[in-house]
Amino acid sequence: METWDIRELEIEPHRPQVLRSDDETRAIAILLPGGEELQEHQVHERTYLLVADGEVEVVQDGSTVTGGAGLLAHFEPGERRTVRALEDSRLVLVLAPWPGVGHPSHSG
Repeated sequence: METWDIRELEIEPHRPQVLRSDDETRAIAILLPGGEELQEHQVHERTYLLVADGEVEVVQDGSTVTGGAGLLAHFEPGERRTVRALEDSRLVLVLAPWPGVGHPSHSG
């Protein structure tokens, strides 16, 4: 078993910390300073976004959801979204399967 207390990790802004990466799943912790955003993006994998601390605004296809610690969002592969930190926020992204079909490193 592996465990992490996301609120206690020493994460630097703009330097995501990969918690786990294997053939199936990748988990990444991010410290997103208040007022900053993960600009509109998409990935090849199914994505789960968990807010561990702080408050964010998630914009996807014209819909906006605001939430704090405990917010969990799910995105299908290829869905575009923007995540804005309304205050300093700690996030966890889980990507599965890793790497997803179409990912530049995917050989199959």
